[in-house]
Amino acid sequence: MSESMKDYEKELEASMKTIEEGDILTGTVISVDEKEVILDLKYYAEGVIPAENFSREPGFNLKENVQEGDEIQATVIRKDDGNGNILLSRVEAVDVFAWDKLKGLKESGEVLDVVVKGITNAGVIAYVEGVRGFIPASKLALGYVEDTEAYLNKPIQVQVIDVDKESKKLILSAKEILREKAEEERRNKVSNLEIGLITEGTVESLQPYGAFVDLGNGLSGLVHISQICEKRIKKPSEVLAVGDKVKVKVTAIKDGKLSLSIKEASDMMAKEIEEEVYEVPDAGEEATTTLGSLFANIKLD
Repeated sequence: MSESMKDYEKELEASMKTIEEGDILTGTVISVDEKEVILDLKYYAEGVIPAENFSREPGFNLKENVQEGDEIQATVIRKDDGNGNILLSRVEAVDVFAWDKLKGLKESGEVLDVVVKGITNAGVIAYVEGVRGFIPASKLALGYVEDTEAYLNKPIQVQVIDVDKESKKLILSAKEILREKAEEERRNKVSNLEIGLITEGTVESLQPYGAFVDLGNGLSGLVHISQICEKRIKKPSEVLAVGDKVKVKVTAIKDGKLSLSIKEASDMMAKEIEEEVYEVPDAGEEATTTLGSLFANIKLD
């Protein structure tokens, strides 16, 4: 039997298959415009998916998102749309398959690229696999987002954190991705620091065991209470206040955490001042002295 005869028999067999409403068919896009998509179903009739049956996503444009040759799965709505074509719905087919895929995306933690398509008081709306997903305002950024309007039509990376097929609930989050990126950036910045570095920072919080100092550029470290000053203190607030500018020395870097010392920074700066060279004008030669010797003969009342 020739290849052409075999092909003909396959087409004949396909054209004689029974199609019922509710069946999910796979077809190839042979035509697309703003109003509808036409599919070749390997059947005596072509399939038609009206724009409103293709996607629930607001502003979805068929011409921009669907190409000839694409394979599309769609559910049979009516065996005859009145023009001899089979009326199909991609939206309904998506509903059948999407929830299982969404469940898999939650388990894998895959990072998804979506576009914000709607705004609510409590968050924003984006679509994954054709399903409407909600991103709470508390999950849009590292901090709570008061004004969600700025996110409209903007691309954002999210993960599926909750999916429930029965209640058709899909919850997405960008926060965990942003937190991981911020932590990675912080680790990279920390890796560029050297033990012994003296720099300036701002006291950002006081704890019974010490003070956290913001070094800028997303970095902060802990000054243990024993490393705040020479004298023994019962609590950091005796000598420090939030907002104070302080010089600190990086004393240790472990597991991405910085240990700092105000005491050692002060000691090193004092030593540098003592070793500073002073030039005495008109003395005929350069004279050197230490700050300590300059003040040695000064008596204080």
